Amino acid sequence: MTDNPYGNGAVEARKAPEPPRHSVRRDAEEDVAGPRDKEAGPQDKEGVIDEEALIAEYEAEKPARHLNGIPGTVIHAIGAALSLFSLYWVFNPMPTQFYLPAFLMIGLPLTFLVYRGWGRSPAAKASGRSDNPHILDWLLAAVAVVPFAYIISDWDGFFRRAITPTYLDLIMGVIAILVTLEASRRTVGILVPVVVICFFAYAAFGSFVPAPFNTASFNWIRLVGHNVMGTQGLFGVPTDVAASYIILFTIYGAVLGASGATKFFIDLSFSAFGQSKSGPGRTVTLAGFLLGTVSGSGVATTVTLGGISWPLLRKAGYPKEYGGAILAAAGIGAIMSPPTLGAAAFIIAALLGVSYLQVLIWATIPTVLYYFGIILAIEMDARRFKTRAVDLEVKRVGKLLLRFGYHFSSLVAIVVFMAMGMTPFRAVVFATGLAFVLSFLDRQSWLTPKRIWDALATGAMGALSVIPVMAAAGLIVGIMTLTGLGLKLANIIVDFAGGSLLLTAIFSAISVTLLGLAVPVTASFIISWVIIGPALQDVGVPAFAAAMFIFYYSVLSEVSPPTALSPFAASAITGGKPIKTMWLTWRYTLSAFLVPFIFVLSDDGVGLLLQGGPGTIALAFTVSLLAVASLAVATGAWLIGPARWPERVLLGAGSLPMLVMEPLYIGIGAAIIAVGVLVHILGLRKHRTDMVTGRKDKAPL
Repeated sequence: MTDNPYGNGAVEARKAPEPPRHSVRRDAEEDVAGPRDKEAGPQDKEGVIDEEALIAEYEAEKPARHLNGIPGTVIHAIGAALSLFSLYWVFNPMPTQFYLPAFLMIGLPLTFLVYRGWGRSPAAKASGRSDNPHILDWLLAAVAVVPFAYIISDWDGFFRRAITPTYLDLIMGVIAILVTLEASRRTVGILVPVVVICFFAYAAFGSFVPAPFNTASFNWIRLVGHNVMGTQGLFGVPTDVAASYIILFTIYGAVLGASGATKFFIDLSFSAFGQSKSGPGRTVTLAGFLLGTVSGSGVATTVTLGGISWPLLRKAGYPKEYGGAILAAAGIGAIMSPPTLGAAAFIIAALLGVSYLQVLIWATIPTVLYYFGIILAIEMDARRFKTRAVDLEVKRVGKLLLRFGYHFSSLVAIVVFMAMGMTPFRAVVFATGLAFVLSFLDRQSWLTPKRIWDALATGAMGALSVIPVMAAAGLIVGIMTLTGLGLKLANIIVDFAGGSLLLTAIFSAISVTLLGLAVPVTASFIISWVIIGPALQDVGVPAFAAAMFIFYYSVLSEVSPPTALSPFAASAITGGKPIKTMWLTWRYTLSAFLVPFIFVLSDDGVGLLLQGGPGTIALAFTVSLLAVASLAVATGAWLIGPARWPERVLLGAGSLPMLVMEPLYIGIGAAIIAVGVLVHILGLRKHRTDMVTGRKDKAPL
């Protein structure tokens, strides 16, 4: 690996010229991965992977611009202003009816300047012409300011007039809705605004819809009044979360990354696992978890990992698609890795009225199980592909931790501050300040005024792909509360399942997964909570368990075909086939699809969320480990040696009864798994005997 001016040099190789920011130069990695070849991922003419472009393209589904010159400076300043405004709000609270319109007044226009409204032709890309905003983008940005400026100019009167709005109120409300839809189209594609429009059409013509879905028809005065002039729509919980939790955590991540923490996390992973045959895969997994603790973005973590770690995986002997799947699986875990998690976790805290620390506690064991399943799959692949160790010059883990372990301090501080009763907002801001102070322990990573300014702008830019989606999701929630559609759909799910807890959980998992194919994780969670949350609670699932069930299946929709963004981003780096990479990622993470069922199918299952007594928690964790390991063998085709189909089927089938955390079902599952292990051992002995006696039977694969 190269010596990074912002890093720690834990992994030493020959020096290379400093790469551009957010880019990784492959020829600087040749000491790890050997000379460049056709297996390398997409490169420009200088052999540089543009991580920033990949993150923008796959995280937001629509590529962001590469800004430069005066427009870039201006937009940079607007981004920094948004971050400063959010930080000011933490210590100088203001009414929600003022803060949220003011936040959108800056955030939505900035989206029009950073994200294109249309694609860029290959000829334009090749020509090297400026990618700065066009005049239409500036005009749209100006238009987006108008309705929110109008609202904050008389915010108290505006919200009081929700029942009897003026015509100017209605016009400004309609403009606010339209610019929100266009901003969401630019960041996540056409599906989200189409879904919102369909919900509005349903509310407008609900009386014409057949029973049991029919509802009253609402005129545009009521629709605008409810969704823009109240706190149930555009300025509801989703936008509130974006303007508080999300922007503050993206600022924290940007500051921590600028302080050299990202490089330290990766170097620590190389130092810990880089010297064994399965070390490259373990390295990527640990690095994915560490990066995910501050990222909260599956795509961003995948791309950051891929730019640095793919050469290592390639030289170790991983095929392109398998290497891409490891990168994607490790990256997706960022959405469920404490203490940052994804945006949906912040919404859980807001919806359930609990502290964010409580959500972190709920997420701890499921996160461990997710990465446990990936580690097992990696160990199996290392044996199947006969991967080899890669010789790296690395510093000892102890020495690295002693010198740069302070980067963990701010992560721990967030949890400690919240445990002391501090709000999540202040906790993350103080942790950001701690990261700033600690940066001066390494001369190369000093957070100078320019780096602080850049980090503030980067933090705001990191939230732009989420802000319009959250605002659009708020409109969907507003329509559902106005029409009662959520409760209607929840009743239909329960009735269709005949009141069965198992069937309701299965139908809910399928519904969330399918919804996740059309909309991003956050929007998927919000819509699913309104519809599926009541259905699960109707059959006896506690609200917090229902919320975490929906959260995990919303996250896992990132893996599910055909719209898995992280695998596609990984394949763009490795040069592998996107579809095959996607299916392999699904296999790596398949065991994680079991976990959410555990904490909804029985009372003892909530032990997996660290609820209940020590015995309940220990039982849930132990049984879950066995279930995840069994399914990993079924999908990875390896136990003590190559596993044949009979034992793979038995182990996979044995993992299913264990989802019901009750003695009878645990016993049944354990018995089936034991038979599977016995069949495997006998099969291996027979194969070895045949090899000794000279029989030419095929290996038991």
